[in-house]
Amino acid sequence: MTVPVLLLRPATRADLPAVLALLADEERVVDPATIRVGAEYERAFAAIEADPRNELLVLVNEGHEGGEGNEDGDGGTVLGCLQATYIPGLGKGGAERALIEAVRIRADRRGGGLGRTLLEQAVARARARGCALVQLTSDKRREDAHRFYERLGFVRSHDGFKLALQSPFTTDEP
Repeated sequence: MTVPVLLLRPATRADLPAVLALLADEERVVDPATIRVGAEYERAFAAIEADPRNELLVLVNEGHEGGEGNEDGDGGTVLGCLQATYIPGLGKGGAERALIEAVRIRADRRGGGLGRTLLEQAVARARARGCALVQLTSDKRREDAHRFYERLGFVRSHDGFKLALQSPFTTDEP
């Protein structure tokens, strides 16, 4: 029996179509080859990549123990992603906190422990960085995800609020 080798690493520009595919539809697998990576995504990715307080992380299948590559032959199929933002603050003795958002696992790979691996490794990164707290945001409609996060030890503690602002990538001009 082969054991998959999973790695959580910062996303590269080459991973961007796969990440956007994960974010495009939670209920089905979207082929990354069908994703158009526009200038707005290029700018956002460049900003995340340049900011030491932000990480776009991907969980990849690096192949199998004792073998080379993976089922796709590309040496790194993106199976999941999340964004981690490290926030300095005066609470918790001045320690940083990690904010985890945009958590996704490929629809056809859920239920096999990949989400647990993704989050456990992200929490370990935050701990190694010296964060005193990890907070996680999730859409209120994702009840299955909420139960999953609670099984991992996350506790519902706050209500969040959002105020939509005009996107910097759109204009009112024709």
